[in-house]
Amino acid sequence: MTGRTRRRVRRAAFFLTLALVSVPVLFVFYWMVLTSLKPRTIVTAYPPAFLFAPSLENYRQVLGGTPFVAYMANSLIVGIGATFAGLALGLPAAYSIAKFRQLRLAVVVLVSRMAPGIGYLIPWFMLFTQMRLVDTHLALILTHLILTLPLTIWIMVPFFEDLPRDMEEAALIDGCSWYGVLWRIAMPLTKPGAVAAAILSFIFSWNNFLFSVILAGRNTRTLPIAVFNMIGYEEINWGPLAAAATLITLPVIILTLIIQRHIVTGLTFGAVKG
Repeated sequence: MTGRTRRRVRRAAFFLTLALVSVPVLFVFYWMVLTSLKPRTIVTAYPPAFLFAPSLENYRQVLGGTPFVAYMANSLIVGIGATFAGLALGLPAAYSIAKFRQLRLAVVVLVSRMAPGIGYLIPWFMLFTQMRLVDTHLALILTHLILTLPLTIWIMVPFFEDLPRDMEEAALIDGCSWYGVLWRIAMPLTKPGAVAAAILSFIFSWNNFLFSVILAGRNTRTLPIAVFNMIGYEEINWGPLAAAATLITLPVIILTLIIQRHIVTGLTFGAVKG
Protein backbone atom coordinates (compact mmCIF):
# COMPACT_ATOMS: atom_id res chain seq x y z
CA MET A 1 0.00 0.00 0.00
CA THR A 2 1.07 3.53 -0.67
CA GLY A 3 1.61 6.02 2.14
CA ARG A 4 -1.66 7.79 1.38
CA THR A 5 -3.61 4.53 1.46
CA ARG A 6 -2.09 3.55 4.81
CA ARG A 7 -3.03 6.93 6.26
CA ARG A 8 -6.60 6.51 5.04
CA VAL A 9 -6.80 3.01 6.52
CA ARG A 10 -5.47 4.23 9.89
CA ARG A 11 -7.88 7.16 9.80
CA ALA A 12 -10.82 4.87 9.02
CA ALA A 13 -9.79 2.46 11.78
CA PHE A 14 -9.52 5.35 14.25
CA PHE A 15 -13.01 6.66 13.50
CA LEU A 16 -14.46 3.15 13.55
CA THR A 17 -12.97 2.51 16.99
CA LEU A 18 -14.19 5.91 18.17
CA ALA A 19 -17.71 5.10 16.97
CA LEU A 20 -17.71 1.68 18.67
CA VAL A 21 -16.68 3.28 21.96
CA SER A 22 -18.94 6.34 21.69
CA VAL A 23 -22.20 4.75 20.53
CA PRO A 24 -22.97 2.86 23.79
CA VAL A 25 -22.18 5.96 25.88
CA LEU A 26 -24.22 8.29 23.70
CA PHE A 27 -27.12 5.83 23.60
CA VAL A 28 -27.38 5.96 27.41
CA PHE A 29 -27.82 9.75 27.28
CA TYR A 30 -30.20 9.47 24.33
CA TRP A 31 -32.36 6.95 26.18
CA MET A 32 -32.34 9.06 29.34
CA VAL A 33 -33.55 12.18 27.50
CA LEU A 34 -36.06 10.14 25.49
CA THR A 35 -37.53 8.60 28.63
CA SER A 36 -37.78 12.00 30.30
CA LEU A 37 -39.98 13.25 27.45
CA LYS A 38 -42.34 10.26 27.39
CA PRO A 39 -45.83 10.45 28.91
CA ARG A 40 -46.27 8.22 31.93
CA THR A 41 -48.47 5.77 30.01
CA ILE A 42 -45.71 4.70 27.62
CA VAL A 43 -42.59 5.01 29.78
CA THR A 44 -42.48 1.27 30.47
CA ALA A 45 -44.23 0.15 27.28
CA TYR A 46 -42.86 -2.92 25.52
CA PRO A 47 -41.69 -2.83 22.82
CA PRO A 48 -40.26 0.63 23.57
CA ALA A 49 -41.90 3.58 21.86
CA PHE A 50 -39.50 5.71 19.80
CA LEU A 51 -42.13 7.84 18.09
CA PHE A 52 -44.50 9.75 20.38
CA ALA A 53 -45.70 13.24 21.22
CA PRO A 54 -43.09 14.69 23.62
CA SER A 55 -44.38 15.78 27.00
CA LEU A 56 -42.86 17.99 29.72
CA GLU A 57 -45.00 16.37 32.40
CA ASN A 58 -42.00 14.69 34.04
CA TYR A 59 -40.03 17.94 34.19
CA ARG A 60 -43.01 19.77 35.70
CA GLN A 61 -43.31 17.04 38.32
CA VAL A 62 -39.61 17.28 39.21
CA LEU A 63 -39.45 21.09 39.31
CA GLY A 64 -42.86 21.62 40.88
CA GLY A 65 -43.23 18.60 43.13
CA THR A 66 -39.76 18.59 44.71
CA PRO A 67 -37.43 21.30 46.08
CA PHE A 68 -35.22 20.84 43.04
CA VAL A 69 -34.04 24.46 42.97
CA ALA A 70 -32.97 24.22 46.61
CA TYR A 71 -31.07 21.01 45.81
CA MET A 72 -29.31 22.80 42.95
CA ALA A 73 -28.37 25.71 45.22
CA ASN A 74 -26.95 23.27 47.77
CA SER A 75 -24.93 21.51 45.07
CA LEU A 76 -23.51 24.83 43.88
CA ILE A 77 -22.59 25.90 47.43
CA VAL A 78 -20.93 22.59 48.25
CA GLY A 79 -19.25 22.22 44.86
CA ILE A 80 -17.81 25.75 44.80
CA GLY A 81 -16.82 25.57 48.47
CA ALA A 82 -15.09 22.20 48.10
CA THR A 83 -13.33 23.36 44.93
CA PHE A 84 -11.93 26.54 46.50
CA ALA A 85 -10.98 24.72 49.70
CA GLY A 86 -9.24 22.03 47.64
CA LEU A 87 -7.29 24.69 45.73
CA ALA A 88 -6.38 26.63 48.89
CA LEU A 89 -4.95 23.51 50.54
CA GLY A 90 -3.88 21.55 47.48
CA LEU A 91 -1.76 24.17 45.72
CA PRO A 92 0.68 24.69 48.63
CA ALA A 93 0.77 20.92 49.26
CA ALA A 94 1.51 20.18 45.59
CA TYR A 95 4.25 22.83 45.56
CA SER A 96 5.80 21.35 48.70
CA ILE A 97 5.75 17.83 47.22
CA ALA A 98 7.29 19.05 43.95
CA LYS A 99 10.00 21.31 45.35
CA PHE A 100 10.93 19.64 48.65
CA ARG A 101 10.34 16.02 47.57
CA GLN A 102 7.72 15.32 50.24
CA LEU A 103 7.26 11.73 49.16
CA ARG A 104 5.55 10.64 52.38
CA LEU A 105 2.95 13.34 51.97
CA ALA A 106 2.42 12.25 48.37
CA VAL A 107 1.87 8.65 49.48
CA VAL A 108 -0.59 9.71 52.19
CA VAL A 109 -2.58 11.74 49.66
CA LEU A 110 -2.60 8.87 47.19
CA VAL A 111 -3.73 6.33 49.79
CA SER A 112 -6.48 8.66 51.02
CA ARG A 113 -7.83 8.93 47.48
CA MET A 114 -7.61 5.19 46.84
CA ALA A 115 -9.49 4.31 50.03
CA PRO A 116 -13.23 3.77 49.53
CA GLY A 117 -15.31 6.76 50.53
CA ILE A 118 -17.62 4.66 52.70
CA GLY A 119 -14.67 4.02 55.04
CA TYR A 120 -14.72 7.69 56.05
CA LEU A 121 -18.45 7.94 56.70
CA ILE A 122 -18.68 6.45 60.19
CA PRO A 123 -15.84 8.56 61.70
CA TRP A 124 -17.14 11.65 59.95
CA PHE A 125 -20.70 11.06 61.06
CA MET A 126 -19.63 10.56 64.67
CA LEU A 127 -17.40 13.64 64.56
CA PHE A 128 -19.96 15.89 62.92
CA THR A 129 -22.68 14.66 65.27
CA GLN A 130 -20.58 15.65 68.27
CA MET A 131 -19.83 19.03 66.68
CA ARG A 132 -23.47 19.48 65.60
CA LEU A 133 -22.44 19.90 61.97
CA VAL A 134 -24.71 17.25 60.44
CA ASP A 135 -27.06 18.82 57.89
CA THR A 136 -24.72 21.76 57.27
CA HIS A 137 -22.93 22.90 54.14
CA LEU A 138 -19.65 23.00 56.06
CA ALA A 139 -19.80 19.27 56.80
CA LEU A 140 -20.39 18.44 53.15
CA ILE A 141 -17.62 20.75 51.98
CA LEU A 142 -15.17 19.15 54.41
CA THR A 143 -16.11 15.64 53.30
CA HIS A 144 -15.86 16.56 49.62
CA LEU A 145 -12.24 17.54 50.23
CA ILE A 146 -11.46 13.83 50.01
CA LEU A 147 -12.37 14.22 46.33
CA THR A 148 -11.04 17.66 45.45
CA LEU A 149 -7.84 17.83 47.51
CA PRO A 150 -6.00 14.74 46.14
CA LEU A 151 -7.16 15.58 42.62
CA THR A 152 -5.74 19.10 42.86
CA ILE A 153 -2.46 17.88 44.32
CA TRP A 154 -1.81 15.19 41.72
CA ILE A 155 -2.70 17.45 38.82
CA MET A 156 -0.50 20.32 40.02
CA VAL A 157 2.65 18.41 41.06
CA PRO A 158 3.95 17.95 37.46
CA PHE A 159 3.35 21.65 36.75
CA PHE A 160 5.42 22.77 39.72
CA GLU A 161 8.17 20.26 38.92
CA ASP A 162 8.60 21.79 35.45
CA LEU A 163 9.08 25.37 36.69
CA PRO A 164 12.53 26.89 36.04
CA ARG A 165 14.58 26.74 39.20
CA ASP A 166 16.44 29.93 38.30
CA MET A 167 13.31 32.08 38.57
CA GLU A 168 12.51 30.79 42.03
CA GLU A 169 16.08 31.27 43.25
CA ALA A 170 16.11 34.82 41.90
CA ALA A 171 12.88 35.59 43.79
CA LEU A 172 14.33 34.15 47.01
CA ILE A 173 17.49 36.23 46.62
CA ASP A 174 15.31 39.31 46.21
CA GLY A 175 13.78 38.62 49.63
CA CYS A 176 10.66 36.72 48.61
CA SER A 177 9.49 33.93 50.91
CA TRP A 178 8.53 30.48 49.66
CA TYR A 179 4.86 31.45 49.92
CA GLY A 180 5.65 34.56 47.91
CA VAL A 181 7.39 32.44 45.28
CA LEU A 182 4.35 30.18 45.12
CA TRP A 183 1.75 32.92 44.65
CA ARG A 184 3.79 35.46 42.68
CA ILE A 185 5.98 33.25 40.49
CA ALA A 186 4.66 29.69 40.37
CA MET A 187 0.92 30.31 40.19
CA PRO A 188 0.91 32.68 37.18
CA LEU A 189 3.03 30.16 35.26
CA THR A 190 0.82 27.17 36.15
CA LYS A 191 -2.58 28.80 35.74
CA PRO A 192 -3.77 26.26 33.08
CA GLY A 193 -3.24 23.42 35.53
CA ALA A 194 -5.06 25.23 38.32
CA VAL A 195 -8.01 25.87 36.00
CA ALA A 196 -8.16 22.20 34.98
CA ALA A 197 -7.95 21.10 38.62
CA ALA A 198 -10.74 23.48 39.61
CA ILE A 199 -13.04 22.33 36.81
CA LEU A 200 -12.53 18.62 37.47
CA SER A 201 -12.86 19.12 41.23
CA PHE A 202 -16.19 20.87 40.79
CA ILE A 203 -17.49 18.10 38.51
CA PHE A 204 -16.47 15.38 40.98
CA SER A 205 -18.12 17.25 43.85
CA TRP A 206 -21.27 17.97 41.80
CA ASN A 207 -21.74 14.27 41.01
CA ASN A 208 -21.02 12.89 44.48
CA PHE A 209 -23.88 10.97 46.07
CA LEU A 210 -22.46 8.92 48.94
CA PHE A 211 -21.53 11.70 51.35
CA SER A 212 -24.73 13.67 50.79
CA VAL A 213 -27.07 10.76 51.37
CA ILE A 214 -25.59 10.19 54.85
CA LEU A 215 -24.47 13.60 56.10
CA ALA A 216 -27.00 15.90 54.45
CA GLY A 217 -30.40 16.61 55.94
CA ARG A 218 -33.56 18.27 54.77
CA ASN A 219 -31.86 21.65 54.38
CA THR A 220 -28.65 20.59 52.64
CA ARG A 221 -29.57 17.80 50.24
CA THR A 222 -27.78 18.01 46.90
CA LEU A 223 -28.90 17.16 43.38
CA PRO A 224 -27.97 13.44 43.37
CA ILE A 225 -30.47 13.06 46.23
CA ALA A 226 -33.17 14.36 43.89
CA VAL A 227 -32.65 11.30 41.71
CA PHE A 228 -32.57 8.99 44.70
CA ASN A 229 -35.92 10.36 45.91
CA MET A 230 -37.57 9.16 42.70
CA ILE A 231 -37.00 5.57 43.79
CA GLY A 232 -39.78 4.46 46.11
CA TYR A 233 -40.37 1.31 48.10
CA GLU A 234 -43.13 0.05 45.80
CA GLU A 235 -42.21 1.50 42.41
CA ILE A 236 -39.66 3.49 40.47
CA ASN A 237 -40.93 6.62 38.75
CA TRP A 238 -38.89 6.20 35.59
CA GLY A 239 -40.15 9.36 33.89
CA PRO A 240 -39.36 11.81 36.72
CA LEU A 241 -36.20 9.83 37.44
CA ALA A 242 -34.97 10.35 33.86
CA ALA A 243 -36.02 14.02 33.95
CA ALA A 244 -34.10 14.64 37.18
CA ALA A 245 -31.06 12.80 35.84
CA THR A 246 -31.18 14.90 32.67
CA LEU A 247 -31.39 18.15 34.62
CA ILE A 248 -28.43 17.09 36.76
CA THR A 249 -26.30 15.85 33.88
CA LEU A 250 -27.02 18.61 31.36
CA PRO A 251 -25.16 21.45 33.17
CA VAL A 252 -22.04 19.27 33.54
CA ILE A 253 -22.14 18.27 29.86
CA ILE A 254 -22.60 21.87 28.71
CA LEU A 255 -19.81 23.05 31.03
CA THR A 256 -17.49 20.33 29.74
CA LEU A 257 -18.22 21.14 26.08
CA ILE A 258 -17.59 24.84 26.66
CA ILE A 259 -14.33 24.48 28.58
CA GLN A 260 -12.97 21.20 27.20
CA ARG A 261 -10.15 23.08 25.48
CA HIS A 262 -9.04 24.50 28.84
CA ILE A 263 -9.17 21.05 30.43
CA VAL A 264 -7.04 19.48 27.68
CA THR A 265 -4.62 22.40 27.73
CA GLY A 266 -4.28 22.23 31.48
CA LEU A 267 -3.75 18.47 31.63
CA THR A 268 -1.17 18.42 28.83
CA PHE A 269 0.69 21.63 29.67
CA GLY A 270 2.51 20.14 32.63
CA ALA A 271 3.47 17.00 30.69
CA VAL A 272 5.73 18.84 28.26
CA LYS A 273 9.36 19.01 29.26
CA GLY A 274 11.22 21.96 27.85
